[in-house]
Amino acid sequence: MSIAPDTTVVLGHRFATEVPEIALRWQAEAAPDPRLLVLNESLAAELGLDPEWLRGPDGIGLLVGTRLPTDAEPVAQGYAGHQFGGWTPRLGDGRALLLGELTDTEGRLRDLHLKGSGRTPFARGGDGLAAVGPMLREYLISEAMHALGIPTTRSLAVVATGRTVQRETPLDGAVLARVAASHLRVGTFQYVAAAGEVDVLRRLADHAISRHYPGAAEADNPYLTLLDSVIAAQAELIAQWMLVGFVHGVMNTDNMTISGESIDYGPCAFMDTFDPKTVFSSIDSFGRYAYGNQPAIAVWNLTRLAEALLALIADDQDRAVELATESLQRFPQLYSAAWVAGMRRKLGLRDAIDDGTAQELSEELVELLERERVDYTSFFRRLASGAVEPAFEAWAARWRSLDPDVEAMQRVNPVYIPRNHLVEEALTAASTGDMEPFERLLRVITSPYDERSGFERYAEPAPEDFGSCFQTFCGT
Repeated sequence: MSIAPDTTVVLGHRFATEVPEIALRWQAEAAPDPRLLVLNESLAAELGLDPEWLRGPDGIGLLVGTRLPTDAEPVAQGYAGHQFGGWTPRLGDGRALLLGELTDTEGRLRDLHLKGSGRTPFARGGDGLAAVGPMLREYLISEAMHALGIPTTRSLAVVATGRTVQRETPLDGAVLARVAASHLRVGTFQYVAAAGEVDVLRRLADHAISRHYPGAAEADNPYLTLLDSVIAAQAELIAQWMLVGFVHGVMNTDNMTISGESIDYGPCAFMDTFDPKTVFSSIDSFGRYAYGNQPAIAVWNLTRLAEALLALIADDQDRAVELATESLQRFPQLYSAAWVAGMRRKLGLRDAIDDGTAQELSEELVELLERERVDYTSFFRRLASGAVEPAFEAWAARWRSLDPDVEAMQRVNPVYIPRNHLVEEALTAASTGDMEPFERLLRVITSPYDERSGFERYAEPAPEDFGSCFQTFCGT
């Protein structure tokens, strides 16, 4: 139901208005006994929302979608996608709702979106619900990514619903309130393009340009410029994932945003031991979305976006394919430039060091990291302090000869990431009602560069017996 809250909350409905053909008006299911588990007070302040009000009954009602401003138009968004390479023409928000758009304190438009708010017509046989553990996982990982400076959707709150969710075992239900620049995905464009609705596709593209790349509207070919912009944003994003050892785990086309933000933290995790073949997802049997495959998969996904945009890029199909291909061929160079720039920072290489030397040194290091199977995150902190394994000594001697800025290294190489054994420990405790391990881990990973006494275990890799068998799941 929609009931005007006691405080002023303005939820726009620009997406629903501009592309109503893929915006299905829907309502969240009632939560029998909602209870706030965690609230992101700093994000709430960014959005112009009063944290104390959000902790009250009306605020919690907003966070589960049952008490909304009277003019709100919550919708389930339609999209398609290639899932592990297989085409699914109708996916959409099966257990989610876009409540609307908020204007934050800097004037930016931000989606307020729910996960676990109940079945919609896109549910495809699912129950539309979410459990506490996976929603707390998304909260942890997304906030860690934000603290690392990586573009990401944000988590505003997790609310326990008081409803039981049946998975392999009965679990406590929850709703995640998520904030994003938008929820437009590659799969959104695929959904419209597959229907052959060129007018809708054009309005969708115009909507994406207006929200994310307004300069493209003035280009000679706005829709080709939109493609170029998404390619550039994703090249930068994937490079940042690789630089911190992040494995998304389910890089389906419906999980790649147009904005360049990371989205959907289901079977995701950070590497401990460096290995390009690292896979955490329980359903990725063939390693399609392994750590080392992520740049190539990004190109594959962006090619699907290019295909969806062909009708807008040029009237002549062959010319459209030619232009789109030229754009896609720029991804490797863009990605490589972003990755090398990031490695320069991680290694403290000064501006006087040319890119060729930086790339050669970085690529040699990657080969050593893989061969020696060392902990990826802690290696760079140890390197800055002068501690390296014997196998790295010859490489380190060349690196030292370049007079690296070790103080700068400390500012860009994290001490703390959400290590998998600590995340599981926190989520297991939370499932019994003990939120202290979660809250402690959250405090650590949201200040990732500041080494602190008493938190040594948070910087240590997982025990070997844990890391050898760890798997993550999609949460559904």
